[in-house]
Amino acid sequence: MTNEPTRRAFVATAASAAAALAAIPGLPRIGAALAARRDPLLRVRPFDLHQVRLLPGIFRDDVEVNRGYMMRLDPDRLLHSFRITAGMPSTAEPYYGWEAPDNELRGHFVGHYLSGCALLAAQLGDAAVKARGDLVVAELAKCQMPNGYLSAFPEELFDRFKARRGGVWAPFYTIHKILAGMLDSYTLSGNAQALDVAKEMARWTRNWVAPLDDTTMQAILRTEFGGMGESLNNLAAITHDMSYIDISRRFDHERILAPLAEGRDTLTGVHANTTIPKVIAAARRYEITGDQRSRDIATYFWHEVTEKRSFCTGGSSSGENYKGEVGKLSTELGSDTEESCVTYNMLKLTRNIFSWTADPKAADYHERALFNGMLGTQHPRDGEKIYYTPMASGYWRMFGTPDHGFWCCHGSGVESHAKFGDSIYFHDDDGIYVNLFIASEVNWPYMNLRLVQETSFPEQSSTRLTVHMTKPTPMALRIRVPYWATKGATVHVNGQPVKTSAAPRSYAVITRTWKDGDKVEFSAPMSLHVAAMPDDPTLQAVMYGPLVLAGKLGAEPTRAEATKPRMTPDFDLSPVTKPVAVAPIKASSDDVTSWVKPVPGTPLQFTTVGQATPVTLAPFNSMYDERYVVYWKVVRA
Repeated sequence: MTNEPTRRAFVATAASAAAALAAIPGLPRIGAALAARRDPLLRVRPFDLHQVRLLPGIFRDDVEVNRGYMMRLDPDRLLHSFRITAGMPSTAEPYYGWEAPDNELRGHFVGHYLSGCALLAAQLGDAAVKARGDLVVAELAKCQMPNGYLSAFPEELFDRFKARRGGVWAPFYTIHKILAGMLDSYTLSGNAQALDVAKEMARWTRNWVAPLDDTTMQAILRTEFGGMGESLNNLAAITHDMSYIDISRRFDHERILAPLAEGRDTLTGVHANTTIPKVIAAARRYEITGDQRSRDIATYFWHEVTEKRSFCTGGSSSGENYKGEVGKLSTELGSDTEESCVTYNMLKLTRNIFSWTADPKAADYHERALFNGMLGTQHPRDGEKIYYTPMASGYWRMFGTPDHGFWCCHGSGVESHAKFGDSIYFHDDDGIYVNLFIASEVNWPYMNLRLVQETSFPEQSSTRLTVHMTKPTPMALRIRVPYWATKGATVHVNGQPVKTSAAPRSYAVITRTWKDGDKVEFSAPMSLHVAAMPDDPTLQAVMYGPLVLAGKLGAEPTRAEATKPRMTPDFDLSPVTKPVAVAPIKASSDDVTSWVKPVPGTPLQFTTVGQATPVTLAPFNSMYDERYVVYWKVVRA
């Protein structure tokens, strides 16, 4: 329960945030409901992160762990390579892994760090985290060259890149992370200096791409460039300067985008996390300009990946690629499946798709990917992140080690674990959508509403919503009925049942004049079911409601060794640490309950039955220091 001092502090913080955001010229239309109520291109709008507070629960705990990790990092060590590149002195010991002084991607994590600080400060209302982000912005501004260039590696890498002389890793990828971090520092933390830095970075980018003809530029785009298009589109929205849209178009990789615009899947063999930001850039351009082709690209891609190229967790990729043909995933299982950055970016894109459509199918996918593909990618002890989530049996989650790692997924991880409040609630002009069952509260001044959600989901499959208003207000309250609610859902308002015909994958809609203190109880019982491979129905994952359950195979694994430049985490497959073999399941029927049963008196714990050796199953997102099995080979006994 939220006590009265906490409530007052939240309301005051939200009001202060609204005033601060309103004072920022041209706040981008990324669903910032504090800035503008109407947008004809969006059917619904997410609430600004300042308006949502996480209450005690698994998501709030996760965010606090991430905060601890981020605040333990030394700003001088993060800034070391930037200062050296700018010709400034630095006596700090650098960080290593992908932030090492000899790594061509150095500086990318610092951009993510800026975004993470801005997101955390907004999510938690945390002044100390905001101050840390402001400090890094100010120090990076000192490192910016007169021509606008800002990076932790010298501009000479871009000279080599343009001349196609020798191998250069992905220089624009790093520039994007820094540019995005500056824009987040402005839009979420109100740091005006960050916007000045971002404009100068965009000026340098404009001058760099201007002399290049389209053929040369398309060749350059074969090298990963992150979300340059997205950030330039965002800068256009912030400044109302549409010339930034023209720069962003130079980053349209037509080899990828043209087939998607035509409704053709040519993704096999394509690097997943290189591709999704190109699609997100199209999504943002649609939201800013109304360009239908851009919407078609994003919509087709989202449906192809979520419906035909994703595992039971909502994650995708194998060996970092969309490796197999459409719908063929059974041969993709390995130690290098489900890159965390891919899930991070798919959650971003899903937020766009839902804003356009209010489609509960998009909300269902978001829940699946959040609970199974994102929770569990941060270690609860120290906040270290993972790169891959192995889907092959007998593997484990390999976390980074302090001062090393700093992989791409390390960077997107500090963002992902800072913003769990960004898609719990959406709204239109008439009411509010409750999409996720996460303990939280949202403040919506326009509707005179503060809505408190108390839940221990998923340990219990119910939630309670309490309405707080200073005067009675008519409004529609829409609660998602998930795809997994096959046993039906019940709704009570102030203890009285409310008839609803809402089926799974829809919304229970309660429209009335709400008054202060009204309470809504929503329950959707969970049950066991399977998620089978589309191309091999005998290869099955066990699910309980939205949760993927994994079998616990024991044996504590090792953490990743110090990561060398350009290397990803490598699983030691010596005889001592090779994957554990898992015997096929013998089932007496097609019903999963014939071989999986709940453990009495222990929530969210299950066990196999009728097998030579019983195996305990638990939520996949709780697997940290042990081996596991997600997909079981099931044969009829």
